[in-house]
Amino acid sequence: MKVLILGGDGYLGWPTAMDFAAAGHDVTVIDNYLRRIIAEETDSEALLPTPTLTQRAAIFAALTGKKITVRIGDLADPDIMMDVVRDTAPDTIIHYAEQPSAPYSMRGFPEARRTFKNNLDVTFNCIWAMLEHAPKAHLVKLGTMGEYGTPNIDIEEGWIDIDHKGRSGRFLFPRAAGSLYHTTKVLDTDLLWFYVRTYGLRVTDLMQGPVYGLSTDQADLDPALSPNFHYDDIFGTVVNRFLVQAVADIPLTVYGGGGQTRGYLNLRDTLQCVRLAADNPADEGELKIFNQLTETFTVNELADKVKKVGDGMGLNVQIKSIPNPRKELEEHYYNPVHTGLIEMGLEPHYMTDDVVAAMLERIIAAKDRIDANRIMPRVSWK
Repeated sequence: MKVLILGGDGYLGWPTAMDFAAAGHDVTVIDNYLRRIIAEETDSEALLPTPTLTQRAAIFAALTGKKITVRIGDLADPDIMMDVVRDTAPDTIIHYAEQPSAPYSMRGFPEARRTFKNNLDVTFNCIWAMLEHAPKAHLVKLGTMGEYGTPNIDIEEGWIDIDHKGRSGRFLFPRAAGSLYHTTKVLDTDLLWFYVRTYGLRVTDLMQGPVYGLSTDQADLDPALSPNFHYDDIFGTVVNRFLVQAVADIPLTVYGGGGQTRGYLNLRDTLQCVRLAADNPADEGELKIFNQLTETFTVNELADKVKKVGDGMGLNVQIKSIPNPRKELEEHYYNPVHTGLIEMGLEPHYMTDDVVAAMLERIIAAKDRIDANRIMPRVSWK
């Protein structure tokens, strides 16, 4: 396939690019380094040094003989989006090119506006570039489980069948996002569904839970190929934050009661899911939606897991509850259906003690780079 990856510099975008290139596909990535810019502006840089896209592509080519074509540009500019889609004539477009931080989107008006404009403009431009230059291409779009919120019913895979006053219909599952960032993802889904049913686009929307991990077959070839690992309060996920706190001898900060439950998956499984989606494209005029997770944990369960493994490695991990900076339910029902990708062939990598220990070992090796000032919450929803 000719594969175009939007947002190819990100935590998921770069490993995805290497994965498809290693499999023999013709891969082009494009990014404007927005995440790096925001990380620098907010003192939230990644733990591990990250070469530029061009540098990483050169290292990857030297080690594997596989080429990744790099383009730098702002996809919120419609001309740049049109140019790259026209020039690459992709069979598959993988869309990661969005500002991905919920806390950043809730920091204030400038950050909210930047998130809103970037995320919606990029998706809208991508849709129109496909209509004009690649109408047969298949778009694999990264959504988020955060679109659904925490409803008091089972979360179906994107769609729900409803009987109402003697009639029935199939609808997008109700959304109730908990941040402006997650709300932009809801709007993405609505935009895509409109253009799919109106113009016959082919789209798969992957509702992904929080991802953890540093290891992939390609990333393990050289430390310079590692994905971005953020542990701060802006870009760092709760798993990354807990791992770094354990190594830095900082109590694991549980927000509020710690009963918040989410669906998680290993980085290796993200790559599997995206490959499966690309290899099994939606039909013309079809919006496929999959819930992309492998297991669920409460925040307390994650903290206990990191403490257990960390203590076994001599880290003496402590856990501390702090006031929740977010507006969210801290105890709730949570049961998302996630059978579609399993049925397509996903073979999950679960969060075993060995997996947690391997991540801790990587962080211990970079302990001197940890900045404790980046860990505590600096953004409040309230």
